[in-house]
Amino acid sequence: MKKAMAFLLCTVMTAGMLAGCGSKTAETTASTETAASTETAASTEGSGSEAAEKTSDKKWVVATDTVFKPFEYTNDQNEFVGIDVDLLAAIAEDQGFEYELQSLGWDAGVAAVQAGQADALIAGATIKQERIDSGWIFSDGYYNATQTFVVSEDSDIASYEDLKGKNVAVKNGTAGADFANSLKDEYGFTVTVFEDSPTMYQDVILGNSAACVEDTPIMAASIKEGNLALKIPEGMESDGAPYGLAIMDEKNQELLDMFNKGLEDIKANGTYDEIIAKYLGE
Repeated sequence: MKKAMAFLLCTVMTAGMLAGCGSKTAETTASTETAASTETAASTEGSGSEAAEKTSDKKWVVATDTVFKPFEYTNDQNEFVGIDVDLLAAIAEDQGFEYELQSLGWDAGVAAVQAGQADALIAGATIKQERIDSGWIFSDGYYNATQTFVVSEDSDIASYEDLKGKNVAVKNGTAGADFANSLKDEYGFTVTVFEDSPTMYQDVILGNSAACVEDTPIMAASIKEGNLALKIPEGMESDGAPYGLAIMDEKNQELLDMFNKGLEDIKANGTYDEIIAKYLGE
């Protein structure tokens, strides 16, 4: 009887083990098939889904300026806002990637990207050949801006010729600085470099410089909203060039590609126009 019971117990245990083994094998197979089908689906879906899949575990660090109104600045509620801020948020949402926006200032922001401490820069950075030649890799342009000379509201300066023998304030490393430097020898004025826009504006308001050079939309917004004692003379602006997001390491090309695709999408669905109108009334 004991032998019969032992035999029966062994038979039941063996059957249970086989059933358990069979269940585990089926589970593994189903898991593999699911993974395979997911991978196939991901490879055939649109770029938005693909981008979200690729960056699920990556948070991009994006450097920006501190005060470059209306593209990036702090509002009355102590919130960091602006065209660049809103565009990046809309594009990230469209493409499904995470990012950390670091307000560092222009010079520090550029240095952070060059050193690999940040992945990209969005700060009203003009796309120009000199930067491309030095290693900047730009996205598609997202806003076309001219640079303009700006004078105090009571100034009688109305042309480049009126700047002869005077000083012009510029912001370090900007298209405005390039524009001023391209004209200084021809029209006989000197140039003083500043690290940020507000300090540059004050130099003109205080009478230390006869003019400064700034991106036209930034200057127009700053004069209007800041009640600055400055004005923009007619006919003293550049031909203009687009702003772009910039990376300085090819390993971050994925971010650039997603930015371009997202920019295309938000232009198509009207979000881009809403953001521009919010800050510039265009």
